[in-house]
Amino acid sequence: MIDAAAFEALKFQGDPLADAVVADLVATNRVDLVNEVLEHFRANDQPIPEQLPGPVREFLVATDAPPAWVEPDRIARAYDFFVDDGMHVASVLTFGAMINCYAHARGARALTLTHGLDQPQRRLSETSQFVMNMMGRDAFGSGGSFVPTIQKTRLIHAAVRHFLIASGRWDVEADGVPVCRQDMVGALLIFSVQVVEGMRRIGISVTEQEAQDYYYVWRAAGAMLGIPAEAVPESIEDARELSATVVEAAYGPSPEGVVLTRHLLDLYEGLFPGKLFDGIVAAMVRQVVNPEVADWMQVPDSRGWGRAVGVGTRLVRLLERSEDSSALATTILDRAGALLLGGSVRNLTNGQSTTLSIPTDLRERWEAAGRSPLPPEVGAAAEPR
Repeated sequence: MIDAAAFEALKFQGDPLADAVVADLVATNRVDLVNEVLEHFRANDQPIPEQLPGPVREFLVATDAPPAWVEPDRIARAYDFFVDDGMHVASVLTFGAMINCYAHARGARALTLTHGLDQPQRRLSETSQFVMNMMGRDAFGSGGSFVPTIQKTRLIHAAVRHFLIASGRWDVEADGVPVCRQDMVGALLIFSVQVVEGMRRIGISVTEQEAQDYYYVWRAAGAMLGIPAEAVPESIEDARELSATVVEAAYGPSPEGVVLTRHLLDLYEGLFPGKLFDGIVAAMVRQVVNPEVADWMQVPDSRGWGRAVGVGTRLVRLLERSEDSSALATTILDRAGALLLGGSVRNLTNGQSTTLSIPTDLRERWEAAGRSPLPPEVGAAAEPR
């Protein structure tokens, strides 16, 4: 288990490999060129483009393998879990994990300085694509698309660090490095153990084995993101302890977090026609996140919608218990998740092409089970990042 001093030291650590590449590209004015080439670099087994500068090619070669301890059987089990419950993971990620990220004041400030206060759709779309690619069949092997996704994510984070520090709007001595290793560990725990906790709060049944396998994939992703192995707990029990005692302990109110949350709520309230259902989004957030976090982020508290969502949670528990034997229960649960994710994608596009794409294998499995998360017209227009 990482101690408090070691965890605090992570606040001043970036990603030396990726940081060096970005510094070189900025100095030689080759950022746009590399962005154009990497836009088409999407598959694990795709050859590294010859036209990339040497430092980028060397970075891609050095970071293209998962850690040696990764067990294919555990990755396969996590994939099966996501096939069954990916819709629910997406729901909790949307209504809970994003808000928890905004409750971290330093992270909220970095998001604000990078994307502005009015672009929650970009953050949500990028995060959703990351998770989709990570949970695809054989995500780290041939046929998957997660390795380029994680490599490009490292370069994006390095670019954020470079330009925020260069802008003079970030005090490294006081606030640490933006998008530091401490932030990465926190995000990993938010999107893994905290997502599972959120699923259980709304009545979704997640076995302990499924929770461990889902966390296992995130731990592998953390290693490929350049997080030192000793900074990420090996067991899910230690991960939960670190999440509760260090990550959640750092949550608090901030002006940026409040505004980011408001814009996210506005984004999702746009999924429902008229004003009648506006309170349901806030009620769903309050069902998934800690009440204190919801208060800090000024999530509206509607007693009427809160009671309605509470009743819905109890209904979900009943449906979950009967899901294995009830086709109707399965249909209700899966279609609810499909409506959320499909509607999210339509709303995130704002009339433009979306970067969110469901990996082919997941789409085929979901369609075979009657769980297609996207309407055909959206899936056809979507392109992987």
